[in-house]
Amino acid sequence: MTTQAEKGHIFRGLHQRAGAFLIPNPWDIGSARLLAHLGFEALATTSAGFAFSVGQQDNTTDRQQMITHVSAIAAATELPVSADLENGFGDAPTVVAETIRLAVAAGLVGCSIEDATQQSDHPIYDLEHAVERIRAAAEVVQALPFPFTLTARAENYLVGQPHLKETIKRLQSYQEAGANVLYAPGLTSKEEITAVVSSVDLPVNVLAGLKGISLSLEELSAMGVKRVSVGSALSRSALGAFLRAAKEMREHGTFTFAEDAVSFSELSAMFKNHEDKIQ
Repeated sequence: MTTQAEKGHIFRGLHQRAGAFLIPNPWDIGSARLLAHLGFEALATTSAGFAFSVGQQDNTTDRQQMITHVSAIAAATELPVSADLENGFGDAPTVVAETIRLAVAAGLVGCSIEDATQQSDHPIYDLEHAVERIRAAAEVVQALPFPFTLTARAENYLVGQPHLKETIKRLQSYQEAGANVLYAPGLTSKEEITAVVSSVDLPVNVLAGLKGISLSLEELSAMGVKRVSVGSALSRSALGAFLRAAKEMREHGTFTFAEDAVSFSELSAMFKNHEDKIQ
């Protein structure tokens, strides 16, 4: 079995080698094991995908629910796992720091912290406060005996404030506060992504799977992007197929959707292969 410390070194190493790497986003144990079976090198959880899987909206699960979930994902595979921990489940830097400690105890080797408040009248933390939150998280990370990769997220674009200069200013401030990776979900153009990458000195994560972004992994890598994730896109793709199948049954009384379903034997073989590897 690979130890947490070994996973931490492996994960950090992915950010240090040449080129970009894919970090897909499972939403439960089964999807995590299938992604591992397909040969991906690391995984990142998705808060939205998890919320949908338990019948909730994104940003409505509490910290204990999330830690239980990400702990299960981390224990389900030999791959390094980073977690989407939303805004750290609290406004205060001390709360964010405690969330990081819980994440480490859950077996993770990385996580992301957002600067979104989840408040409609004030959707983004003031910069000074946002920096204090990242600094508090970084202090916990820097005291660990193994590499734990802290990703700081600037959420401007996702909350309807697509201001590139402000986003870059925030990412630069989070770099200075001790983050290891920077991430501004919602960037869609080559020009925006290139501007962010060229303005910071840390690895940059880009969210693919968004409408409006058609850049390939090869193209993103050539632009200097280091890590590419897809957020909730995989879970929404799976739910999309589920809803189309359910609607076909309900509206037409037919079952042609089953022709495109993965076979029982194929899934069983994939999961058996995973079990054999970890024994």
